[in-house]
Amino acid sequence: MKVDFNQITPIYIQIADAIENDILDGILKEGDKCYSQLVIAKELNINPATAAKGIRLLVERGVLDKVRGQAMTVKEGAMAEIRNRKVEETLGEILHTLIKEALRLGIGEEELISKVRAAMEEESKEKHG
Repeated sequence: MKVDFNQITPIYIQIADAIENDILDGILKEGDKCYSQLVIAKELNINPATAAKGIRLLVERGVLDKVRGQAMTVKEGAMAEIRNRKVEETLGEILHTLIKEALRLGIGEEELISKVRAAMEEESKEKHG
């Protein structure tokens, strides 16, 4: 897990995002035990309370299950929850910016769609080698 101490985003949010990325990448699977606050704190050399805050955020987001006396586990449906939220938040923001800029540059819908398709094909080739 990596965090950027120079980034404006608070560390606890970076921790939550990093755990979500591990879930999306299949490193943590639904039903798996999540990293403990002490493990995270030791790995990142931070206060355990900061790590706990990141984990609590994931409980609030509906990604982790908090079972009294046991480790936090990745909730069933967590991957779909993360994906849906990221599509709405991140992708929605990027699309809004992209469309606004395309309109400013006089790029029509068909041309923009064509450019997006070409970029996706290129990215897919790079990813699959």
